[in-house]
Amino acid sequence: MFRVFGLLLVLLVSMNVKAEITILVTKGVESAIPVAVVPFSWKGNSALPEQVSDIVSNDLYRSGYFELQPVEKMLSLPNKSDDFIFADWERTERDFVLIGEIDFDNTSKQYKVRFELFDIFLGQSVLAEIVPGKADQLRDIAHYISDKVYEKITGKAGAFSTEIAYVTVENVQTNPAYQLNIADADGGRARYVLRSDEPIISPSWSNDGKKLAYVSFERRKGQKLGRPAIYIQYKETGKRVRVSSFEGLNGAPAWSPDDKKMAFVLSRDGNPEIYVLDLKSKKLTRKTKHYAIDTEPSWTPDGKGLIFTSNRSGSPQIYRLSLETNKVERVTYKGNYNARAQMTKDGRYLIMVHRSEKVFHIARQDLQTGRIKVLTESDLDESPSVAPNGGMVIYATKYRDQGVLSVVSIDGDVSMRLPSNKGDVREPAWSPYIRR
Repeated sequence: MFRVFGLLLVLLVSMNVKAEITILVTKGVESAIPVAVVPFSWKGNSALPEQVSDIVSNDLYRSGYFELQPVEKMLSLPNKSDDFIFADWERTERDFVLIGEIDFDNTSKQYKVRFELFDIFLGQSVLAEIVPGKADQLRDIAHYISDKVYEKITGKAGAFSTEIAYVTVENVQTNPAYQLNIADADGGRARYVLRSDEPIISPSWSNDGKKLAYVSFERRKGQKLGRPAIYIQYKETGKRVRVSSFEGLNGAPAWSPDDKKMAFVLSRDGNPEIYVLDLKSKKLTRKTKHYAIDTEPSWTPDGKGLIFTSNRSGSPQIYRLSLETNKVERVTYKGNYNARAQMTKDGRYLIMVHRSEKVFHIARQDLQTGRIKVLTESDLDESPSVAPNGGMVIYATKYRDQGVLSVVSIDGDVSMRLPSNKGDVREPAWSPYIRR
């Protein structure tokens, strides 16, 4: 039954920096906002562990919504409000200018990053803050600043203080080697979580950002062949806990909004069905009962329902299950294939893999009007995952015969490609906000 169901049918019969990814903006908004990020001053005797202003500049540029002024075209390089001359930036037609300085406090042994954002049209400072942190937190501080600036200018939350999990596969045609990785949303600090000679699929973040669930096919003691099992792995300690390893299919783990439960797919009773596990009591409850294939559960934002894929209507479509009443209702009707759905946190949109003819795209459905908008222009798109701000979607696709990740804005106006220097990349999952 096409790709998702084909995989199910097949199933039925820490950490070094290794997998770097980069971000290439392939489409930005035509009316990008002109901004300038002045290099932050630093008076220390040694080089900074991270160039904070460079990270902020890259964050804003890669969002696709801003046009950054090159440093060499800046008429002045102020770091304090007393030195800021509005006329300099009016001449270069900047709408907003960010300045900052970095000091080191010998008493607390922390860096202090002071930043200030100016609105040139209003002729005033609109945002100012001092953020302390240790050397290994400077990159986090930079992403925090990017989020604050993005939100102040656009009125929408940013998603720079996040991470992505993804799977890389090397030697695909000969001796595949699989690796589950985590990286900052900008591709920095990439590191592996798990390496295996057997497939790793379906990574899923807990909502506290501290754990990953995933499916691993690794062989366990006494087994000649690997078979799927669901694991939880703690990000900081590397501790692993196996939560489901029944005979047959164990797949598609999804955390509840409060992280107390997990939905996944089992074929323990002969047919792929949706189950919910209480992670504390270990109570397992079967939630669907149908002769069709039910798979790919995700939770509604209020935690009271599940969205899932089923071919009970004859082709893969999206359904909603009420956990209170067990009532199931069909959600998608347009297109002959809709799968791997996830709701935005505001409950407004459904993001999914959609096929109306012969091409698989990432699409959004407005749950109020039922209208579908195709967001991507590539084909063979799969595995969409929504950013916690609801504004961007990361997904897997093909580019020049290689598996790569791509990002598209929920309005379709901005797109980016994230190639890797290590093999095919697939199975992305966007984290919640990471606070260190």
